[in-house]
Amino acid sequence: MHERARAVAKRKAVVRNATSKFWTTLGTLLAIAVAAFALMPIVLTILDSFMSTDEIKTNYSAVYNSLSSAAAETKTYLSSTPKLKMIPDMVSFSQYKTLLFLSPTYLLKFWNSVALVVPIVFGQLMVGCLAAYSFSRYRRKRREVLFFSYVILMLMPFQVTLVPNYLIANWLGIYNTWWAIILPGVFSTFSVYLLSKYMRQIPSSYIEAAKLDGANEWNIFTKISLPMCKSAIYAMAILLFIDYWNMVEQPLILLENESKQPLSVFLSQINASEIGVAFAASFIFMLPPLLIFLYGEQYLVEGISRSGIK
Repeated sequence: MHERARAVAKRKAVVRNATSKFWTTLGTLLAIAVAAFALMPIVLTILDSFMSTDEIKTNYSAVYNSLSSAAAETKTYLSSTPKLKMIPDMVSFSQYKTLLFLSPTYLLKFWNSVALVVPIVFGQLMVGCLAAYSFSRYRRKRREVLFFSYVILMLMPFQVTLVPNYLIANWLGIYNTWWAIILPGVFSTFSVYLLSKYMRQIPSSYIEAAKLDGANEWNIFTKISLPMCKSAIYAMAILLFIDYWNMVEQPLILLENESKQPLSVFLSQINASEIGVAFAASFIFMLPPLLIFLYGEQYLVEGISRSGIK
């Protein structure tokens, strides 16, 4: 009797293990397929940036034809399927030579992006840390109402605020200047929300002990709150840099002068005769946020997980 029960239990365990291995293998294969599908455009862009101009025209003639003015008039797009080629016949750096040495516009746009993104990131972190500390420390009346208004503004698509930003920038006389991009970015609400959720998790016993030692509010903020929120601040810096590095709509609306527009706008305006340059420009454009993400990945994961964001 006991032997039969043990045999039945053993068969059930074997079936459970086989079922578990099946679903684990299936999940792994699906994850690999999704990752390959997501990474294919990036890998294609990087490898094709090392093709010569003639090879790119040969492989992507269908794309060239679909981008011509005649195709636009007849509304004929991709009349034939383009041939996607991953490995170039011969490695060529001609696209990078054209981009970095023969086209000063690209470097100008690159430094325009840096000049816009860096002040926005540092300014928003400064304002966000101060506002988040106030929300987490002071329990004033209608504090939650004000914090809820921050959440509403955070959830509102930025396309909704483009026209008001344009009208305000025009009224202030900063339209077609970098300030029209920097000021709305500095006072954005996302960093306030994430950092305040993080600072509220700081034990009040730390604050009380610091007060007993004679620390004022500025000392508590700089020597307790900020050091304990280091991972959240790093996470916010990475998210903000990636977000504003890829912005397109705001510069298009608020910067009329093309010489002041960032690199993200330049990439969207490359014409059909410069597809090879577009591949190289896209690869270089990906490098800064990619390097920042790889450098601060642990801070990003820790900061988001401990801030209470699901």
